[in-house]
Amino acid sequence: MPDLSSSQITKPLNNIVEKSLLINELPRSRFWETMDICQWEGFWFEPSLVGPAMTFRSTFHARDDDVLLASTMKTGTTWLKSLSLSIITQNRNRRQTTTTSDILTSENPHYLVPTIESTMYSTKPLQFDPYDSSDPRLLHTHLPYSVLPDSVKNGPCKIVYIARNPKDTVISMWHFFNSILQQEEDPFPMEKAVDCFCSGVHQYGSFFDHVREYWVESKKRPDKILFVKYEELKTEPKRHVSKIAEFLGRPFGDGDEGALVEEVLSRCCLERLKNLEVNKNGSVLLNVPNSSFFRKGEVGGWKNYLTAEMEEMIDQTSRIKLEPFGLFL
Repeated sequence: MPDLSSSQITKPLNNIVEKSLLINELPRSRFWETMDICQWEGFWFEPSLVGPAMTFRSTFHARDDDVLLASTMKTGTTWLKSLSLSIITQNRNRRQTTTTSDILTSENPHYLVPTIESTMYSTKPLQFDPYDSSDPRLLHTHLPYSVLPDSVKNGPCKIVYIARNPKDTVISMWHFFNSILQQEEDPFPMEKAVDCFCSGVHQYGSFFDHVREYWVESKKRPDKILFVKYEELKTEPKRHVSKIAEFLGRPFGDGDEGALVEEVLSRCCLERLKNLEVNKNGSVLLNVPNSSFFRKGEVGGWKNYLTAEMEEMIDQTSRIKLEPFGLFL
């Protein structure tokens, strides 16, 4: 075994210690009176996510042909992962003239396309090292644009961002965190959940600042960032799936394009994914059942939950935070 100098031994440890000290000094709050969160770079995170986010920002080296999917929470992440993975897999198999396999039957989409800052929560070893740049990678992040690695922001690798109507987002978030944090208790009061959402004091929040950052950058560099609206993807799925494939440099091609798009959409539809064994059972993330990622995926479901006052609070925040930038969700 080589003899390591004391500086070689202590340098990584000091880095960890420095990160821990910094994280401990960050402003703190309670999310839903249940979970500690801290504010880093203007956004709120579970404290254990901040260290991996710092590591991602400081050490990740993007390849030109990497693809990074991005979103804030509960905006269609699972669907975007499934669609993008199917597009890339189908394109690769066609080029290799092999039978198109359905990779989504093998594992949950969140295992196949890991969220890079959350990999320490994985319940089993990943299929690949997200930091190994020997091959092109398809990865996901919930991190805001402002804290992405410089190699991602400045290089030619592609980013696909999905956004959703904030009222449907808060309802999806409410259901998700109730299933995780309130398992043996009554649901968290909706009015308090809306207050947290509008104030931005929630996991990966503020929602409004998060989507605005990616929207503004997508307007500056449309060749770099594709901004996808969940509602438009639901309304015109064929057109937008073809657009994603074209953006990723994996067009379906002439002639059989319609059939190939239909195949991708069929494989990735909510009802099918929800009923696959890999998604009905088990857990690829600690304390998060695979089934919790598949609920209804509806547009406009918020109307069954929000009062007029809650609706106006969210709409008013959108008018202030998003509409001046030409973004309407």
